[in-house]
Amino acid sequence: MAKVEREGSVSEGELREFLREMLLIRRFEEKVEERFRAGELPGFLHVAIGQEAVAVGVCSALGEDDVFASTHRAHGHTLARGTHPNHVMAELYGKLEGCSRGYGGSMHLYDVERGNMGANAVVGGGLPAVTGAALAFKLRGEARVALAFFGDGATNIGTFHEALNLAQLWRVPAVFVCENNAWAESTPASQHMPITDMSDRALAFGMEAISVYGQDVEEVRAATERALQHARSGEGPVFMDVETYRLTGHYVGDPQVYRPKGELDELRETQDPIDRLRERLGLADEELERIDREVTEIVEESVRFAKAGTDPAPEDALKNVYA
Repeated sequence: MAKVEREGSVSEGELREFLREMLLIRRFEEKVEERFRAGELPGFLHVAIGQEAVAVGVCSALGEDDVFASTHRAHGHTLARGTHPNHVMAELYGKLEGCSRGYGGSMHLYDVERGNMGANAVVGGGLPAVTGAALAFKLRGEARVALAFFGDGATNIGTFHEALNLAQLWRVPAVFVCENNAWAESTPASQHMPITDMSDRALAFGMEAISVYGQDVEEVRAATERALQHARSGEGPVFMDVETYRLTGHYVGDPQVYRPKGELDELRETQDPIDRLRERLGLADEELERIDREVTEIVEESVRFAKAGTDPAPEDALKNVYA
């Protein structure tokens, strides 16, 4: 297992843009939670507050022709890959202007034009698809990489092991990004994993593994660049164990009685990736407030756009049904 150290490969200008993107994701998800609690959004809602550095660090490293599959916690990945907030918000409101034409909602965001193969409500559901996409790239001789996001709980399901086994056997250009937040919904890692080092999951298949601290966007970016280079060069897939923290419940409304008392307050104080990057850049309060106002207005406009969007016709529910 390799441990990625800070390499200083990201300029201060890029880090400032990363901060802006992370803050946009944070404000977007806070607004989405607010509108969900107000009864405006259908279905279930899972936010990734606290994990913004993973989304931005990984997606900023992807090549234009690379693809990825997400999870049920997909807003951040989708925004970081470049889908406009208007179209993500419209999707959550079930509008035709949404990135999935209103069919998907929060847990089924996709944007093929930007390489987003789709979020998946099935735990680990994107892993086999990514292995298949990577195999296609290899057979076609294309210098492209397929990447999958998933949580540590997903490493216990059969398709995780099947996907990684075949990916390594065929040495396909794939990167498997485990957003290791130590919770499988409400079950702590100590109760669902018999090993303490997540990277050992990959070593069982002889796969290259990289461990990285996921609250530092610069470290995540460097680790992802290294993983993509390894996969793209024909050396086979890479498993990334990204240690991150979910500063919220599994779903909006989760009472979180499973967490030790005071844990969330401590994590918010010490492990917020936005606060850490702000300190790294030495931003004054005035500059951070300016950026915050800008992204907040973008989010507010996305709500206005979504509410003014087009509701699908009832008969649209029967379209795109194949079985």
